[in-house]
Amino acid sequence: MSSLDAREALRLDDVRKVYGTADNPVTALDGVTLRLPTGSFTAVMGPSGSGKSTLLQCAAGLDRATSGSVTVAGQPIPTGGEAAVTKFRRDRIGFVFQQFNLLPTLTALENVTLPARLAGRRVDRKRCATLLAQVGLGDRLHHRPAQLSGGQQQRVAIARALASSPALIFADEPTGALDSRAAREVLALLATAVRDHGQTVVMVTHDPAAAAYAGAVVFLADGRIVGHLARPTADAVAERLAHLTDAVAVAGV
Repeated sequence: MSSLDAREALRLDDVRKVYGTADNPVTALDGVTLRLPTGSFTAVMGPSGSGKSTLLQCAAGLDRATSGSVTVAGQPIPTGGEAAVTKFRRDRIGFVFQQFNLLPTLTALENVTLPARLAGRRVDRKRCATLLAQVGLGDRLHHRPAQLSGGQQQRVAIARALASSPALIFADEPTGALDSRAAREVLALLATAVRDHGQTVVMVTHDPAAAAYAGAVVFLADGRIVGHLARPTADAVAERLAHLTDAVAVAGV
């Protein structure tokens, strides 16, 4: 592979993120190197404070790494002003958040078309309506968020994330606000997007059952990658996570 290969949906090279001051630095990411191929579904897990959220924020261009590089679909995240980074995210990255982040005054269809409108691109309402139908909301196009269940709102968020055909979708605890049945339906949708449409998904989660929907799990501890698990099961993930949590607790004593 070349150094910048579009077959890699996400590439991190020696990424460090340090908060605080020179006298009191806090290292959130400590030299993370990671390669994720296009068409993969990866869960990111680790004990509290392991760096999961920071990894997502730096990988998605929501926060700047202190050092190292981040590449999405063969293109490095710009190092210039915020406008360039915002355009980069709009063109290449989709997001699914725990709290849905839908605008309450807009319908489901309007929420899905919103990113294109904000980016000044042509709005393909037919395609957006088709995406909503594909996530089971073909009869809810004109419903506002308050008229939808939590699971339905998250389906709208998934359709919105898919609308721009992004190179990469980041899902941050996407089932954290859902009951178990809605959570399973949302996770199945994400898995289908990967399996049937070649989408690439990176999901931060604390739930072993959610991680079992992914094709692989990356484990973090103290800002470093400390393990991988292919073809995960909920039991295997829970066991690995328990060992990590115990090890971090012992180290902190």
